[in-house]
Amino acid sequence: MTITFLAAAQMGQAQDSGGAWYEVESGALREPENTQDIQRRTPRETVRKFIALTKDGQFEDAAHYLNLSDLPPERQAEDGPRLARQLALVIERQLWIDWAGLSARPDAMLETGTSNNALAGKPRRDIGLKMVELDGQAYEIRLGRYKAPDRDAVWLFTPQTVQNIPALFDAFGPRHFERYIPDKLTVQLGGLRAWEWLLIPVMLAALFGLGWLVWRLVGFFAARVSRQLIRQAIERSRFPLAMVAVAAAAQIMLEIGVSFSGPATTLLRPVLLIVMVAGIGITALKIVDAILDRITLGVVGDIDDTRSLDERELYTSIYAIRRVIVLLMVSIAVIVVLARLNLFGSLGMSLLASAGVLTVLLGIAGQAVLGNIMASLQIALAKPIRIGDSILFEGNWAYVESIFYTFLRLRTWDERRIIVPVKYFVSQPFENWSVKDARILKTITIFLDHRADMEILREVFFDIAKADDDVIEHDKLFTAITGHFEAGQEISFYAMCPDPSTGWSTSMRLREKLLKHIREEHPEWWPQDRVELDRPPRKRGDGRDAALEDKNASEDNE
Repeated sequence: MTITFLAAAQMGQAQDSGGAWYEVESGALREPENTQDIQRRTPRETVRKFIALTKDGQFEDAAHYLNLSDLPPERQAEDGPRLARQLALVIERQLWIDWAGLSARPDAMLETGTSNNALAGKPRRDIGLKMVELDGQAYEIRLGRYKAPDRDAVWLFTPQTVQNIPALFDAFGPRHFERYIPDKLTVQLGGLRAWEWLLIPVMLAALFGLGWLVWRLVGFFAARVSRQLIRQAIERSRFPLAMVAVAAAAQIMLEIGVSFSGPATTLLRPVLLIVMVAGIGITALKIVDAILDRITLGVVGDIDDTRSLDERELYTSIYAIRRVIVLLMVSIAVIVVLARLNLFGSLGMSLLASAGVLTVLLGIAGQAVLGNIMASLQIALAKPIRIGDSILFEGNWAYVESIFYTFLRLRTWDERRIIVPVKYFVSQPFENWSVKDARILKTITIFLDHRADMEILREVFFDIAKADDDVIEHDKLFTAITGHFEAGQEISFYAMCPDPSTGWSTSMRLREKLLKHIREEHPEWWPQDRVELDRPPRKRGDGRDAALEDKNASEDNE
């Protein structure tokens, strides 16, 4: 069942623009005996008087607001009051009347909005109030302007609307239980009947209880499933399945058991439809997530740079597939909601008319979000980084743990998490240590005194590195003096490791062994500070004193 609400600015767009009214024969319209009580000059007057008369139980007078020309003349007097009563009940339960949208002009001309409505400034001869779809058929409540010769033009419910009344009454009329409601509870309070104010909280409490029960039952069933994939999918779907159950139960209550007034129905039906679609979509997404997680754990495993390039690309592709699935589900959900509520027709013209304004507003309000989403899709397609890549970003060595729509989550070597907006990330330079190969040439730098023997250090380092299981490609071992300063020299040792994480621990281990060798075998190689003191000039012939001063100076320097 689909309900469409027609905006006030669009109520007359389906009219025939051939004239200001429909010409009818003199006997086609029933002329009331008391014309002072029957006022039908404008659309607003017709609807207001019709509702007022039906509330007072004056259904015979209210029948004069129906165009009964399609009924046999002998049946009009008998069927008119019954049809007026049924239409009033349908309007009460299904139509939330926008009185400001009903024209108070006899010609129903739209006085404003000439840029958005082609009918603005022109008289109208019919106005759509509401359209309802039942079992694939469209039923509409509509007003038309009719004029018989030598009579004033009047606004009536159209013959098509009169034909639709029995079907609409069967679908939206009072339910059987309403016969047992006391008359005191049928009075109107704030747009709703008194019994509705009592029933709605009870209904909401029952629905929440049903949702909690479904949530518990799904968890109970999931705990007894042996297969991990199915158990995980069911466990993740507990809440959305509860949403679907609540929305479905509420829909059944509205269809079979309860017929609320127009304001309540206007709010409940779209909300329930959105909840239903959202619950189904989230359930499907949770199941897809469970499947993708299972594939990830079974094929790829933990996230680190020890995985091969193909495995990291697979992990990144899985995340990209999830983003595409989410976009598709959101798009399908929006289309389903719009289609079920028949909002394409009412929103389409407004959206097209205000496309320029919407574009500007979306461009300003959603610039950051849209920019991050586009950057995320760029990463998914170009793959400058992949899930599990080891990168150096702004001085932080980290793994790419997740790539979402608007941000990346980086895991540092010390288990910190860095959250970076995708747009900012792609605009900054970074080092990808795993872009082609996870191997990395680690550098160990040590500062020593000038007296340190480079050849001895090279041989010691080669022996230590070759004995380490995590050092690969021994032909890439290399040692060189990479700096020279007044206080000493900088010596660098290079070793190839299979991946950055292994390289980090290996470099620490090699450095410890080098320092241990120097500490035990050559402690004189540590950097030393030298101070040269000013001394008085030596006297000639005093060889004994000069030799003694040279000895003391040598001891001081040591």
